[in-house]
Amino acid sequence: MHLGVLGAALAALRARLGALCWSLASLFLSLPLSLPLPLPLPLSLPLPGWRRVSAPSPAAPASRERDEASPTPTSVNYHFTRQCNYKCGFCFHTAKTSFVLPLEEAKRGLAMLKEAGMEKINFSGGEPFLQDRGEFVGKLVQFCKQELKLPSVSIVSNGSLIRERWFKKYGEYLDILAISCDSFDENVNVLIGRGQGKKNHVENLHKLRQWCRDYAVAFKINSVINRFNAEEDMNEQIKALNPVRWKVFQCLIIEGENSGEDALREAGNFVISDEDFERFLDRHKDVSCLVPESNQKMRDSYLILDEYMRFLNCRNGRKEPSKSILDVGVEAAIKFSGFDEMMFLKRGGKYVWSKADMKLDW
Repeated sequence: MHLGVLGAALAALRARLGALCWSLASLFLSLPLSLPLPLPLPLSLPLPGWRRVSAPSPAAPASRERDEASPTPTSVNYHFTRQCNYKCGFCFHTAKTSFVLPLEEAKRGLAMLKEAGMEKINFSGGEPFLQDRGEFVGKLVQFCKQELKLPSVSIVSNGSLIRERWFKKYGEYLDILAISCDSFDENVNVLIGRGQGKKNHVENLHKLRQWCRDYAVAFKINSVINRFNAEEDMNEQIKALNPVRWKVFQCLIIEGENSGEDALREAGNFVISDEDFERFLDRHKDVSCLVPESNQKMRDSYLILDEYMRFLNCRNGRKEPSKSILDVGVEAAIKFSGFDEMMFLKRGGKYVWSKADMKLDW
């Protein structure tokens, strides 16, 4: 009997304690947040429906919330193949693979680049005209000009495989054709690795120059200055060919491409000093279309896509690839490109590059 009375008293006490806890909880929740509480509320009691809520962490600084702005891929060099029919001793994009993206995948990547801000695309290699006898690069050129409506579409080639029928079919879509020519002495071309049997590289250069006139394509010459041509005087020949631009590069070493154990080339025998390069430039200072590019300017100021559409970072003296833009998008991939946008502008990377704006006398 006494046990029953005691049980009833304990039950009543529990009920009063529960009501008191709810009152305290209600009072706590109704207080202004700024009011200091002298004593902590004992929340260890099992209150129905109550759960702990973690205090919000302090807001992260704005600098942590925002990633650094990605550079705009205004001008992109797409080396869609590494295969080449020449064996230039200083080549810094060698035939380490034979892979070429399917045409539709390449187009998808180019459309992504256009969406990200690309205005100029330059197709290079390897030798771009090796793939499907020039049809592959021709279709890409047509797509970029006709579908993507890019202001500038260009190709860098050694010129040995280009035929007039290609100009008839695709010439209207091409703004600039750059032909690599490192010497106007055929014996020097052979020493460098541009020799190809009975074919004469210099004679072919003049033929291509005429086709560019005939089919309204701006003509450009690229020359790599190295130990075998550093003392050559090219003033007369360049002025006679009258290219819109004559890009003059200092021979560049890239670990794993033309230097080191994993390299397919050894360019050590071709390297010249900065002083040698400056002397060559000074000898040709009166050529109005001359555009010089030292090693430092080249290494940081080009956006290079390899055959997998990965940006190649050359800042550490070798080509370190990003993930493919086809997998992660342009903005994510370009952050690992090492691209120096200021150096790109400083070296004159943006110029009048649409043939519609050049107003040339074809």
